Amino acid sequence: MEKNILTSREQEIFDLLILNKSTEEIAAFLGISEKTVRNHISNTILKLGVKGRTQAVIELVRLGVINF
Repeated sequence: MEKNILTSREQEIFDLLILNKSTEEIAAFLGISEKTVRNHISNTILKLGVKGRTQAVIELVRLGVINF
């Protein structure tokens, strides 16, 4: 998979998720609704073919898309 599999917004959201930010905190920080945050996370999960946020993070780290 390509490194730019994520949109810039999805990248921002997953960068915040790995910092242990909640959906509510991410929404407030980015100035978007919690539903929009959840939609971006769901879209990423679908792109990766995984079953949840944790698996998505693991896969993105494995692919070198995000780093700890």
